[in-house]
Amino acid sequence: MKKPKLSFWQIIQMNIGFLGLQFSFGLQQSNMGPIYSYLGASERILPLLWLAGPVTGLLVQPLIGALSDRTTSRWGRRTPYFMVGALLCSVSLLAMPYSPALWVAAVLLWVLDAANNVTMEPYRAFVNDRLDSQQVSVGFLTQSAFTGLAQTLSYLAPTLLVMAGLSSSAIDANHIPVITRVSFLIGAVLSVSTIAWSVWRVPELPLPASELVAMRANRHSFASTVGEVRDAIVQMPLAMRQLALMMLFQWYAITCYWQYVSYSIAATLFHTADPATQGFRNAVLVSGQVGGFYNAVAALTAFAMVPVAKRFGPRILHAVCLCACGIAMIIVPGVQRELWLFVPMIGIGLGWASMMGNTYVMLADCIPPARTGVYMGIFNMFIVIPMLLQSVTLPLIYQPLLHGDPRNVLVLSGALMIVAALATLRVRLSASLPADRAPSSVAAVTVEVPDRR
Repeated sequence: MKKPKLSFWQIIQMNIGFLGLQFSFGLQQSNMGPIYSYLGASERILPLLWLAGPVTGLLVQPLIGALSDRTTSRWGRRTPYFMVGALLCSVSLLAMPYSPALWVAAVLLWVLDAANNVTMEPYRAFVNDRLDSQQVSVGFLTQSAFTGLAQTLSYLAPTLLVMAGLSSSAIDANHIPVITRVSFLIGAVLSVSTIAWSVWRVPELPLPASELVAMRANRHSFASTVGEVRDAIVQMPLAMRQLALMMLFQWYAITCYWQYVSYSIAATLFHTADPATQGFRNAVLVSGQVGGFYNAVAALTAFAMVPVAKRFGPRILHAVCLCACGIAMIIVPGVQRELWLFVPMIGIGLGWASMMGNTYVMLADCIPPARTGVYMGIFNMFIVIPMLLQSVTLPLIYQPLLHGDPRNVLVLSGALMIVAALATLRVRLSASLPADRAPSSVAAVTVEVPDRR
């Protein structure tokens, strides 16, 4: 079935739901480490407390992706997953800053991450479903732009609330700042409202009658769904397999960065590691400000990457952006003045924009359209497995190899990001394009000029 071309404004509206979804992720990235510390966690075990994200992603996303490929509800193929996930996410965000103990916050993070995962891959598959091959790259880079915008706002939310008159020193009985509580409330509202807007303004295309009849006549059990995921892994296109190594290093690196950047800033600028001090709370605010800046860079550069990706190919562009990100991460621990922290954030913003856009452009060009949901879910395993490995291995090396210093974690992050850039150069997209996949505009350019790949 030929897909109708959407206007740029329609592509914007279909991706507005990413604003709420990624605002939630931004709140986790910038606040969960400090929340755990306020509730008594030590720096060394922080990665273990972040296990919820990779484990739920590993278990939920491939299955949800496969199920959404075959869903035939009257509300659509992907829409039921958007809305259920968004509602669960909102409830978890409301409850998180009221956690009375460490274990409560950890359990809520499991629920929150599961809800986000229920939403995420059907949403990415929806973009591939709705857009024709010439608009796919714009669709995914628009998602990248909304990721940057949402996370800019989520990182800056506590600072903006302080500017609006709330006190950065005001804390509740569990030592969690009031500005954190209000930020999570805003996230809860955005999560469900933006997804609802996207579903309303740009609904899914109806499935062709013949395909609908075939899907309803061929109902699958949970066991067959698991089997389909297994078969898809066995039949995975070569280029997708080559992307796995790149994803391993880049996601291990960025997870280390998210978990320890606040602690690095606290050590370098405020000379403290004590979460009960005002200096530590100030470090969290500064981390939010520079994090907001790098996400703003990501939002602004995502669209600028479209013509660059067409000219040089997403692979080359991604490798350059990862190098810039790695160098920036290595620089951050040595920066002695708050204002100068914004300079390396440009490199981190470029890397983050490319991770959220160009990786999916590369993926979309090498998977069969009929199995988009399941392959999007499997591709998320390339994200969550590195995060899972990081959660398990970093506590083991934090003291003996990194000397218990969060600044050394950031240096490790930068080195691994550069390794990811080198791994990107190994990917050969054109060799694995499936026969039934019409090449996107990006793929067409890179096939025509293979010397630039």
